[in-house]
Amino acid sequence: MRDAEAEFRDFVSVQLEPLRGLAYLTCGDWQAGEDAVLTVLARLYARWRHIDNPLAYVRTAVVRAAIDETRRPWWRREQAAGDALPDRALPDDGTGEVDERLRVRAALLRLPPRLRAVLVLRFLEGLSVQQTAEALGCPEGTVKGYTSRGLDGLRQILGVDVSIEEHAEGRHEIRTA
Repeated sequence: MRDAEAEFRDFVSVQLEPLRGLAYLTCGDWQAGEDAVLTVLARLYARWRHIDNPLAYVRTAVVRAAIDETRRPWWRREQAAGDALPDRALPDDGTGEVDERLRVRAALLRLPPRLRAVLVLRFLEGLSVQQTAEALGCPEGTVKGYTSRGLDGLRQILGVDVSIEEHAEGRHEIRTA
């Protein structure tokens, strides 16, 4: 049992931050995303020895849990006090990259949760169409359609052409032209 616990702790220490980011980009709320991740990790711990591919399992579960968080009725959601505080203005450092990322993130948050989940898994997590379909439990054709509709939605929201750049490690980056 000691080896399984050590493996689980190592897995969580490596994957916690990427999973939090995935959940946040899926549901658009840090607290709801963190709740989704921690709930999934608690379930994963109970089943740790029985899961062959924990990363695929946890990605799927986190995306589904984050989507479920957005579906909860408003009166059941907890409201964090930090949501009412104004955002601090970022100092102008001349890069513009941060502003562009915030703009793309805001545009992603305006998309429906399923389209957003597909775009996050495909382009930010670097999953293939097949892996994304497995993670969401839907056919590959649905992933392709959601990808197309999601990118069209981003183009319309941003008012610009959205291009996808592929990096050597298999990840994609969404750029606005």
